[in-house]
Amino acid sequence: MSAERVRAATRVCYACGAATTAPAVRCDCGEPLWLPEVTDPTETDAPGMWRHAGLLPVDSPGGVADAVGDTPLVASDAVADFAGVDVSLKLEGHAPTGSFKDRGSALAVAAVEAGYAGDVRAVGTVSHGNMAMSTAAFAASADLPCVVLVPDDIPESRLGVIAQYDPTVVRVDGDYGRLYERSLELGREHDIAFLNSDVPLRVEGQKTTAVEVCLDAAPDAIVMPVSSGGHASGAWKAVRKLHAAGRIDQIPDLHFVQASACAPIDEAFARGDDTVASVDGGETIAYSIANADPPSGDRVLTAARDTGGTVTSVDDDATRAALDTLARAGISVEASCAVALAGTRELVQSGRLDSDAEVAAIMTGTGLKEASGSADTARATVDSLDTVLGGVGVER
Repeated sequence: MSAERVRAATRVCYACGAATTAPAVRCDCGEPLWLPEVTDPTETDAPGMWRHAGLLPVDSPGGVADAVGDTPLVASDAVADFAGVDVSLKLEGHAPTGSFKDRGSALAVAAVEAGYAGDVRAVGTVSHGNMAMSTAAFAASADLPCVVLVPDDIPESRLGVIAQYDPTVVRVDGDYGRLYERSLELGREHDIAFLNSDVPLRVEGQKTTAVEVCLDAAPDAIVMPVSSGGHASGAWKAVRKLHAAGRIDQIPDLHFVQASACAPIDEAFARGDDTVASVDGGETIAYSIANADPPSGDRVLTAARDTGGTVTSVDDDATRAALDTLARAGISVEASCAVALAGTRELVQSGRLDSDAEVAAIMTGTGLKEASGSADTARATVDSLDTVLGGVGVER
């Protein structure tokens, strides 16, 4: 796709239908934007997720991006017995950096290179886990400066994993929850494209998880963990597109799972609310999805109800049981992924998922990640970030 066409692409609000060609992330109504529907799901012979070129705004830039997508979909008798239903596992841990985040990062960085975000000098993200690692990796592959904003109390072991790709890592003291909106504001001021959890470009790449599942397995239901709501939003967009284009006969039910210690979307769903209120989340082993104020929470509620699905939550004991079952099947995932299997079991036991259904559970990331070496980091408060970001990529 040419840079001119990319720059002219429209962003659309799923909620109110407003459209803009500005490189915006959120609508004036407050809800997240996404790219308009694409009605040409033509497959190509390109590798990985890029074979779905008709559904993507850019082609693969080559290199490591070609290794993203087409992750395995596997079944295990032990896992099915545990879940109480015929379930296939989509193993996103086979991605280059070990998580589904690579889908969003690969596409978003390629689109930034093509000019989709306007004239920017760097990319960035707000994350202390998989998304930080993934964004930094794909920025490195494109020789783009990258800045990652992490909480000040991040474990040193995580810093090493992120820092191996040589981004500018900034440890931020203060209310980390403010950084989602604050980074977008500062990004516009400093020409940095922040590829946060549910921005339109990231959703475009992440929707390919559900595209592959639907075309490879045609399940009755898809169960997946939910945090910010970006991956869930992509899944909803994918199933709608495929059904509208006649590629699938029916839209699968979308079921989303949270950790019960921090489950604002589940709580809103149970109340019958249309909007998600922030919560004071507690501690959980599924810390990567413990998002107390999910930016696309409302969109997840809409997605679940639109497809006949649900939102649920599971406690840490249920997650540990799922982890043990997966390990005995030879599958290593992080706790935040195992909630999908624990949630599948809970949905079957509660009668919200038919035991005769064909189910796909998304295992969003691999287990143990390690990196050697130390990390050089900058430090800032939420309010002093402006000075730090002004120097990102200057010496590159």
